Amino acid sequence: MPVDAAFDRFDMARLYDAFNHHGEDGDFYENFAEAPCRLLDIGCGTGSVTLRLAKRGHQVTGIDPAKGMLQVARMKDEDGLVTWVAAEAGSFSLRDRFDLAIMTGHVFQVFLDDAETLAALSNIHRHMAPGGQLIIESRNPLDRAWEEWTRDKTHERGAVEGVGPVDVHYQTKEVEAEHVTFDAVFTIETSGEILISESRLRFAPADTITRLLGEAGFAEVELLGWWDRTPYSDTSPEIIAIARA
Repeated sequence: MPVDAAFDRFDMARLYDAFNHHGEDGDFYENFAEAPCRLLDIGCGTGSVTLRLAKRGHQVTGIDPAKGMLQVARMKDEDGLVTWVAAEAGSFSLRDRFDLAIMTGHVFQVFLDDAETLAALSNIHRHMAPGGQLIIESRNPLDRAWEEWTRDKTHERGAVEGVGPVDVHYQTKEVEAEHVTFDAVFTIETSGEILISESRLRFAPADTITRLLGEAGFAEVELLGWWDRTPYSDTSPEIIAIARA
């Protein structure tokens, strides 16, 4: 799992956390499991969804390679509900086996080729209990979401604790085949400082995602197109894959 250098830093992770919220997607994950279970959150970031799940009674482990992200997550976990692990998706090794594994916030898209993706999915599969389920999400490339990533369409302003007023916008820099490179640009009002995080994502099509899940050992792949459980179609904004180990 590649680490955006910016989000290894606490100051950037704190800004990310302030502006990235989970609405319908967070509700989907929170309500997916009908009973408390052993749950693995891969690429948990600052733990927004991770903590929601832990508060529902699940036994939750959150994994992320970015130290800054995990620092923010641990600060929010005042009751110590989650086991936080600094590790890569393709190489972590845990004794526990999990009933449900998730990748929220389009984390799946940070794996830039088949080899990286398969390494992560295969390692996750090794950590699943028999019959356990994995949920991953990826933006549908046919929806071309990156065309909306401009300053005019993404600008947002908010107050960040300990920082003050901050402006943020996103801007696409390069589109090459399945890969999109973009910047998240944060401007801190009090100092005028501009902090930029560059990210590169893969927009894999649905058939590639299904194939890679199968090659990693998962089966019974169901594809949804939105958080209300609408089935996937070419016009769906999301590819939400639910697969069984």
